[in-house]
Amino acid sequence: MSSEHAVSVTEVGKVFNEGSVDEVAALSGIDLNIEPGEFVSLIGPSGCGKSTLLRLIGDLLEPSAGAVSVFGKSAHQARMDQNYGMVFQHAGLFDWRKVAANIELPLELRDWSKADRAARSKEMLDLVKLPDFGNHYPRQLSGGMQQRVSIARALSFKPKLLLMDEPFGALDEMTREHMQIELLRIWEETGTTVVFVMHSIPEAAFLSNRVVVLSPRPGRVHSIIEVNLGQRTEDTRENPEFFSTATKIREALRAVEATQ
Repeated sequence: MSSEHAVSVTEVGKVFNEGSVDEVAALSGIDLNIEPGEFVSLIGPSGCGKSTLLRLIGDLLEPSAGAVSVFGKSAHQARMDQNYGMVFQHAGLFDWRKVAANIELPLELRDWSKADRAARSKEMLDLVKLPDFGNHYPRQLSGGMQQRVSIARALSFKPKLLLMDEPFGALDEMTREHMQIELLRIWEETGTTVVFVMHSIPEAAFLSNRVVVLSPRPGRVHSIIEVNLGQRTEDTRENPEFFSTATKIREALRAVEATQ
């Protein structure tokens, strides 16, 4: 692996409304390194600061203590250098723009030529297996298809890091499982580093190289679980090693809940 971490979080804390009567300590003493090409999931009890940590990595929030670096630079500089894309639970597509135009929006903001934007959106539609839907409007797509477009848009400008905050949370179970397979395929094809916030134990076991379990607020790293399932397929969910991994994650979550 490269000596340069994709993400390095050092003694990070986050306090909201600091100094006021409604002060909330969301995170405390977070230390975490993520390597290039990894798929790392953040999981923990509700309110433990998973999404806060993701937003600190993405420079959407500033830490109250400690430091965050992305590919050897500050999180702010990484955002300025467009080193990452983000995908949220709601696809956030613009209804008045066709699918291809939604994918091309970040490229417009980066002054790509019209021809280059068109070529890249076609490439991304092929990547997410929606080659015939560029001229459709978002309202004409299913929820799973809309999330594929959201992923295509986030990856359109070739970021090295993809931050995902429960992107499949609003999908039905069968669509969610299909999207997990698709996301792993995209991850393998692009080599992008992924940091993924989730609540689902099976999803964490299925998707991840490593699962970071956070404690109740103020969130701390309770444990990190290594996942070694090899190439994932639909059959992986019936694999004894998959069940063993899910059990390890569940036991870690029970342990942190016992500290509440």
